[in-house]
Amino acid sequence: MLTLEELQAFPDGEVFATGVLPNNHIGIFLTNTREGDGLRWVAKKGWGHNDWAIYVHWEDEHDAAWITELGDKVTTDHNIQRCVPCTEEVLKLYRK
Repeated sequence: MLTLEELQAFPDGEVFATGVLPNNHIGIFLTNTREGDGLRWVAKKGWGHNDWAIYVHWEDEHDAAWITELGDKVTTDHNIQRCVPCTEEVLKLYRK
């Protein structure tokens, strides 16, 4: 579980976690097309405010670097927690 102290220790702008979850109710359900296909997510710390965000896109179409710059932002608390389990204090810092 990501704590505030751990988040603060990452350098600004750093990708600190990545993974793949299925596009379904067990993973990250973002669209009813391509249900079950893999969605790569990338968690990145913001620049100077201890905020952070998670970006996502199809794992078979783009690499993590592309997703970090141009991917869709994960915006629901349950999907955020599925990617990066974190304390409520850290969740409040998430940039929606």
